[in-house]
Amino acid sequence: MSKTIAILTGGGDCPGLNAVIRGVVRAATLERGWRVIGIEDGFDGLVDGPRVRELDLAAVRGILPRGGTIIGTSNRGNPFQYPVMEAGETRLIDVSRRVLDNFRKLGAEALVAVGGDGTLKIADRLNELGLPVVGVPKTIDNDLRGTDVTFGYNTAVGIVTEALDRLHTTAESHQRVMVVEVMGRDAGWIALESGLAGSADVILIPEIPFQIDSVCQAIQRRRERGNKFSIVVVAEGAFPLGGDKVVQKSAVENAGIERLGGIGHFVAREIGRCLTMETRVVVLGHVQRGGSPSPFDRILGSRFGVKAVELIEERGFGKMVALRGRDVVSVAIRDAVGSLNLVDPKGDLIRTAEELGIMTGR
Repeated sequence: MSKTIAILTGGGDCPGLNAVIRGVVRAATLERGWRVIGIEDGFDGLVDGPRVRELDLAAVRGILPRGGTIIGTSNRGNPFQYPVMEAGETRLIDVSRRVLDNFRKLGAEALVAVGGDGTLKIADRLNELGLPVVGVPKTIDNDLRGTDVTFGYNTAVGIVTEALDRLHTTAESHQRVMVVEVMGRDAGWIALESGLAGSADVILIPEIPFQIDSVCQAIQRRRERGNKFSIVVVAEGAFPLGGDKVVQKSAVENAGIERLGGIGHFVAREIGRCLTMETRVVVLGHVQRGGSPSPFDRILGSRFGVKAVELIEERGFGKMVALRGRDVVSVAIRDAVGSLNLVDPKGDLIRTAEELGIMTGR
């Protein structure tokens, strides 16, 4: 049976996206003789054009260790709330029908949508409108329900851990407090696991609003015990008890997506206010999302890509591939989106951190 399938990647890039693309192409081409086309720049490629490229075996050769996505991505491409400029102002309009029409022009029989919570919500709505979709979960934040872990997360934790290892020596040499701001949006997984692996002294996450006085007291106790430096890891979505998240751009200013950032500088200023210690801020930013994926993420991305093709063959539309235990299975997309997978403040990882003497802000 010969057929054409399409794939797009939406939202922020992350290590392992190319592994998924390669997995889809090889499973579809080698095992089934299908044609695969890539939609460029996420859903934007279906709003304009359509803009596509052929994905044959030659196109995916050598991409397994590459970061990013060879077909591009977009953060603004929500076809149900698409930003357009009218009379000098940005308005959000519904262009979903245009997306459906452009997809039909491709002659493709199914779409593999690779993305996080936002991308998969869009995919599920398009599936309801008649576009056959299979979802693949992707985010370094690890905040998607329905799967034990998302690809990209393992790589991000490794990158942050390596940075913390390097920062220990300079912090100790200069007897400073190093505040390291990491990604994660509303989920504290990256901060928590990299902080544990990288021997942080303080870990601040969105799930536990922090008390800055408690943080300062913990650092002061370290000084009294002879530890003249401290490493503080703070998730970008963390916020003080009774306070608000620090936002660089509001959702209105940033095409419907709130841009977080700046909490690291806030924490450093507050520590400097209550302690006579030098503080420095390191914002790792997009370095966490770039570069070559870890072996775990290469394998998981490949498995997800193959499973997505199997779901298309079974006509399992409206479903998302997921890792459960050691097996790759499928779940309904709608059951995996809408509410996030967050750190349990009473869970094992937090208990482990606190029993190791790590201050979590409470």
